[in-house]
Amino acid sequence: MPDLTDKQTFSDEDALDFHRLPAPGKISMAPIKPMATQRDLSLAYSPGVAVPVLAIAADIDKAYDYTSKGNLVAVISNGTAILGLGNLGHMASKPVMEGKAVLFKRFADVDSFDVEVKTTDPDEFITVVKNIGDTWGGINLEDIKSPECFEIEAQLQDLLDIPVFHDDQHGTAIISTAGLINAAHIAGKKLEDLKVVLTGAGAAGLSSIGLMKAAGVRAENTVIIDREGVVYKGRANVDQWKAAHATDTHLRTLEEAMVGADVVIGLSAKGAITKEMVASMAPNPIIFAMANPDPEITPEDVQSVRSDAIIATGRSDYANQVNNVLGFPYIFRGALDVRARRVNHEMKVACAQALAALAREDVPDEVAAAYRGRKLKFGRDYIIPTPFDPRLIWYIPPFVAQAAMDTGVARKPIEDMDEYRTRLRSRLDPSAALMQNISGAVRAAPNKRVVFAEGEETSVIRAAWGFKQAELGTPILLGREELIRKNAAEAGLNFDEMAIEIVNARVSEHNADYTDWLYERLQRRGYLRRDVQRMINQDRNYFAAAMCARGQADCMVTGVTRNFNMVLKEVRRVLDVKERMIGLSILLAKGRTLFVADTSIHELPNAEELAEIAIQAAETVRKLGKTPRVAFLSYSTFGNPPGDRAEKVREAIRILDARGVDFEYEGEMPPELALDPEQRAAYPFMRLSGHANVLVMPAIHSAAISTRLVQALGGATVIGPLLVGLEKSVQIVSLGASVSEIITAATFAAYEEGAIGEE
Repeated sequence: MPDLTDKQTFSDEDALDFHRLPAPGKISMAPIKPMATQRDLSLAYSPGVAVPVLAIAADIDKAYDYTSKGNLVAVISNGTAILGLGNLGHMASKPVMEGKAVLFKRFADVDSFDVEVKTTDPDEFITVVKNIGDTWGGINLEDIKSPECFEIEAQLQDLLDIPVFHDDQHGTAIISTAGLINAAHIAGKKLEDLKVVLTGAGAAGLSSIGLMKAAGVRAENTVIIDREGVVYKGRANVDQWKAAHATDTHLRTLEEAMVGADVVIGLSAKGAITKEMVASMAPNPIIFAMANPDPEITPEDVQSVRSDAIIATGRSDYANQVNNVLGFPYIFRGALDVRARRVNHEMKVACAQALAALAREDVPDEVAAAYRGRKLKFGRDYIIPTPFDPRLIWYIPPFVAQAAMDTGVARKPIEDMDEYRTRLRSRLDPSAALMQNISGAVRAAPNKRVVFAEGEETSVIRAAWGFKQAELGTPILLGREELIRKNAAEAGLNFDEMAIEIVNARVSEHNADYTDWLYERLQRRGYLRRDVQRMINQDRNYFAAAMCARGQADCMVTGVTRNFNMVLKEVRRVLDVKERMIGLSILLAKGRTLFVADTSIHELPNAEELAEIAIQAAETVRKLGKTPRVAFLSYSTFGNPPGDRAEKVREAIRILDARGVDFEYEGEMPPELALDPEQRAAYPFMRLSGHANVLVMPAIHSAAISTRLVQALGGATVIGPLLVGLEKSVQIVSLGASVSEIITAATFAAYEEGAIGEE
């Protein structure tokens, strides 16, 4: 079971300071178009703005093309049901609505702002929202009390031609249904056979039971309980929304209903479920106690009477949190991207099924980092993805969009779903577009055999699994088969389902050949045969590099358990440098892709080495499909102030001039001149035609410090350093690299090896 003692706490003053400092609130507006010149102002406002005004007047749907409408959602409330605090007024709901807007942007790159409506009258509320509704591409209703929320949502859906979604109802329904799908699978039960009890017949509860029925739970197997007891057919004083879920049953209390039940869904109040009730449930009971801030029964109490229970709550300090942020950002992302007219039942079911499917996939290391290193894998304590899973943005919306298209509510169908997934990745991950191009080239090229030298490490095993699953090539794990299979099984990977080649250096049929070949290579460098035999038998970097050199593999990935310099020395004893070798890092920030060299090989390069670094970097960038424009960076600007390092840069420029290379280059200069052509007015002799995309640093320390500093400050992604220039492609990751970093390195290794093979 998970550690239930690691509670995240903060004081009331902490919460107030968070909302007050350094500026009040949680959101602000930032322009997405330049406002630096008179021309910018004329285009943005008068007279240029008149052109889209007239276009929209002629065709109202052009608002999607010329304004932010297509990526804009309103979060609207009247404050009648704020969190679990009740009717505190419309302005008291504003911190919650601002928070919702932040979540839209953070998790799905959906722009949003909040609207607080000063009325508790449903008809007046509907009139207000109806009259301003065309402003947005969608409306998220929030914290509106039941039963008025049902009527408000239903009428606005009919009155407006955009998605209107009451998240308190449907968000909880979608996430809990996803959890139920997986919990039933783990418990060995079918949805249609489950006996489901709902306690709490409010907006979220009724929507949840409705969606669970749509997913496969049989209506006759459900019982709902409100404050008066079981809602049964024929009971007096039951509103139309509860009556729709009434069943023909003799049961009258929650205690009676839970006897033999497979599932209890709690959306009521603290203490509503007792230990005795849990003890009376069927084997492998599924208990979703989702009341906030305190569940109907705590997981500790459940575990004290049922060791076989699968438990979920609404809290982040327990496993299996039913968190609406897993649903609403991605529902709206998919709906907005097809310009859907509404969010229908099919789109909600598609979202729930997609969330359930994602939870069964291997969990990225980024998620473990967000949860203090706790390893998550599909099972009783992990039935729902976590909010910090980076795959949610591109995994969930395509299912929602497809359901909208299939049911005819999409105004702008997506023609290429693979391309759509790529665009979604790029919204929050600036490296996605580059990696998609590289991955596509790797898949299209002849299958490369990539040896993962540290094959017994769990992270390496998972990376090899992901590499093969993505059809990027054939992974080879180097190590002892028994240990690799054991570690794979503990990580939840079944090698019987996806065969991955395993090679043990000690018993390999190529052992003798590698020893003979490497001894012939090293015998005049002070190595005895027994030294070489030990290298091949006991050091997987030597063996992996020999596999590449002798043709049993195309390229290799290593470095998880050893530092870069040690690994490089070992690999260099087996593989030769073609002409020159450098370390190249890729920096992605603010829509730009920059290549920084040398970030791992030359500590204090002389002028000749700087020139060689520029040539190798330019060649590599060209192979990646970019036109290189090289800037030699320095503290000096074309000789001012003078200095020894700057003189070496100037000498490197003279060397390139003499060689007549076929790419643009210039230097020495500070970063602002390299990256901003508008700052070059005082230097009309500069030869760069635009902003530089290859930055050659004067020394390794400046290269390493600058890339790490930018990465640490946030707002940028750094890939690498990549090792370029060996006769066979070898990528050395950092110590303790994550699974995604290892997969990226393997993909680059396969890509570079393909480029080497074409030479």
